Amino acid sequence: MGLSGQTTADSFGNRFTGLVTFGRMEVVSFCHSAVYLALLVCAFVLDGLQPWTFIFGLSHGLIWIGMSITCIFAVRYRVIDLRLALAIALLGCIAPFFGSIEFFRQGRRRKVAAP
Repeated sequence: MGLSGQTTADSFGNRFTGLVTFGRMEVVSFCHSAVYLALLVCAFVLDGLQPWTFIFGLSHGLIWIGMSITCIFAVRYRVIDLRLALAIALLGCIAPFFGSIEFFRQGRRRKVAAP
């Protein structure tokens, strides 16, 4: 236990949930989808236009890795549910649109459930 009476895990959880919210993860997911769309356009429509294909490809990979790691903690601290985390982590490497669609779907459901 720390000096304040909280365990280190509780302290980390409080800081994590203060920084990482459903809305912030949703924004990152939509940005990730935009980066991936730009990668697809550069790779297939513009015939592999370099260096943009490399930049968007690297960005897609790094964002996906960051989102996947964040999902582990976000599920643990109940920021998102397991279904959304799986859509981001498992399907996000192939097409991050799955995670964005799931964020959109769950966001609408949260608005309906809120009083």
